[in-house]
Amino acid sequence: MKKTNKLLALLLSGSMMLALAACGGETKESESVAPSEPPVESTAVESETPAAALVSDPEATIAMITDKGDINDKSFNQGTWEGIKAWCAANGRGTEGEDYQYYKPVEATTDAYTAMIEQAINDGHKIIVTPGFLFEEPIYNVQDKYPDVAFILIDGNPHNADYSTYKTAANTVGILFSEEQVGYLAGYAAVKDGNTKLGFLGGQAVPAVVRYGYGFVQGAEAAAAELGVKVDMMYNYTGGFDATPEAQAMAAGWYKAGTEVIFACGGSVGNSAMAAAEQNNGKVIGVDVDQSAESSTVISSAMKGLAESVAQMLDAYYAGEFPGGQNLTLGAADNAVGLPMDTSKWASFSQADYDALYESLANGSITLKKDTDAETPTGLGCENVNVQFIEQ
Repeated sequence: MKKTNKLLALLLSGSMMLALAACGGETKESESVAPSEPPVESTAVESETPAAALVSDPEATIAMITDKGDINDKSFNQGTWEGIKAWCAANGRGTEGEDYQYYKPVEATTDAYTAMIEQAINDGHKIIVTPGFLFEEPIYNVQDKYPDVAFILIDGNPHNADYSTYKTAANTVGILFSEEQVGYLAGYAAVKDGNTKLGFLGGQAVPAVVRYGYGFVQGAEAAAAELGVKVDMMYNYTGGFDATPEAQAMAAGWYKAGTEVIFACGGSVGNSAMAAAEQNNGKVIGVDVDQSAESSTVISSAMKGLAESVAQMLDAYYAGEFPGGQNLTLGAADNAVGLPMDTSKWASFSQADYDALYESLANGSITLKKDTDAETPTGLGCENVNVQFIEQ
């Protein structure tokens, strides 16, 4: 992130949405992934009668429910959890197990997630933080049942099982990020740095992962057009978020065939890419949090403000200003996405280059396609990036 001091005011004022269109090509709703926000033709509805605003409890304690990943996944779960821990330590609520704790469901199902949320509530926690789209349906199911509990849903908006109805209750806030913007930063920087053989190794093709990838393609396209070069990009979704021999083998094959940099975008899938890079003199761009400490092969990370957004929501709750009922989309205009330039290992892409590019994203000078604008990355209409899309 570039800076974060404006984030609270922007969060409390409502969603900041950027117009999205770029790189040409026919626009249509994606059929390959489930939407994380209502499509235009959706029958989505909000509460028929507005509910009363959530009343904050100064003694409320915090619970985070992990998704199917681990709390130390070096990615989404860990980034959110570390934000909770840091906020609690800074605000005199630093006793793990009392002031805050996390719960790990026994399986990755809506029923298991719902049961664990209710377990946390039964244990007395009144602030529930859930990281990831897998909690969209569970939060939809429980939010009205527990009107005195605050639900902070990261990377999603609550909806029912068939996506026909979206509802964010007065005790719930949904937070999405403009992953396409930080993917763009990563793709642009990679090509501007002299790399013309790239790879995108995503996890499950959920909207956030797709947005990262589409932004990466578009950023590479912009830099390639400026430099007058052609870029080849391998592109695949592994179908999961685990480190697997198959993912490592695919990454290794790409490196051996000439790929210079892989954007590893899928939780522990990044570990597979890093292992392959270490064995093949390759480079990796990490995701969600700064992963530079994970491997010497990591040259940068496409970050979103997981910890920061949770901290701002906790500030708002205890200040009696919880933005319940809102679905927020945070991006460059909110200083909520970015590359960690202090730990990045770019050869020539400079801080000045980054600042200028970031400002163009923040002020809307650069507009991008995202997950609902193309069915596959080859549909982005780019002329300077040749995407070889390897389907699952």
